[in-house]
Amino acid sequence: MVNFMLYISADLENLTNFQPAGGVDDPNFTYYFKLKCENCGEVTEKETCVSLNETLPLPKKGTTNLIQKCKFCKREGTVTMIPGRGSPLTNELSEGGKHAALMVFDCRGFEPLDFAFSSGWKAESIEGTKFEDIDLSGGDYAEYDEKGECPVMISNVAAMFKVVDLSKKNL
Repeated sequence: MVNFMLYISADLENLTNFQPAGGVDDPNFTYYFKLKCENCGEVTEKETCVSLNETLPLPKKGTTNLIQKCKFCKREGTVTMIPGRGSPLTNELSEGGKHAALMVFDCRGFEPLDFAFSSGWKAESIEGTKFEDIDLSGGDYAEYDEKGECPVMISNVAAMFKVVDLSKKNL
């Protein structure tokens, strides 16, 4: 079993607490990314979608969020989400050029690649105005905060997966 943490970064202008609409552990938020087979190295053509509210029983014990066969070598692999380790991307992290840890994926037989930003995000302005259902499938988001009388923007969104050891306190 290998655990991969999804880290996100973005340039936040007059915004903070950038995260999935229901929070970092939103059961309805869908993560889209490609998978690489650890057996043959084949990468899926399309993004695979995984969410906390979709579970499948495992043959022996427990549940997982995705069971998929490699189209090339036919080996089966699983992806299980591990909530409770993420945090929103704050304005301070963004200004410091740092990433926010979002979600852990326990991957067996696959490695996650190329996270795709889509809809279903939220953020709040520095003045406290909430912006809901932000769609980042086009890459950027721009709006105007009338309460704070300032433009708000999310740009240069980026994501990466890193192998993490869950026994360590600081990821």
